[in-house]
Amino acid sequence: MPYKEISATVTDANIQTIKDAIAAIEAVLPFLLTLTDEERKALFKVGPERLSFVQNAGQAAQDNPNILPQTFDTAGFESAVALFTTLTEINTLIKQLSSKIDDTRMDVGVQAMDGASDVYSYVKTAAAKTPGLKPVAEQLGQLYQKAVAARKANANAKAALAAAKSAKAGG
Repeated sequence: MPYKEISATVTDANIQTIKDAIAAIEAVLPFLLTLTDEERKALFKVGPERLSFVQNAGQAAQDNPNILPQTFDTAGFESAVALFTTLTEINTLIKQLSSKIDDTRMDVGVQAMDGASDVYSYVKTAAAKTPGLKPVAEQLGQLYQKAVAARKANANAKAALAAAKSAKAGG
């Protein structure tokens, strides 16, 4: 069931504006990394929930520089704390936007799928009486069955994953 009926368009000019804005963000942040799965697994995870720990440690280092060994790179640490804080804020904003785009895309996809299912039903009905529609009905039928099969496979995979997590948690 769609959340609300969305009737909107995104023009080619809008798309270009969005692409330009993304390119501008990347230009301002030329140091951004792309980690491999192995690199991600090897790193100590520091998400937004650990931001206060990092910031408090930074404040402790500023307030008590005499307890730190001379080999400790205080300036580098302070720089990392500031950048982590800033990137966490930017990441939160980007995630909020991404979530809105994904939710809207999902809702509009449901609307489009509902319409496509209606068209398929109309074509199937009309194919019996209208010359030339049988191949269209067959093609739509094959595509519809593929979509249904993919949906079932996805549901089965999610159920298997949930069962595996449950078994792991229980054992």
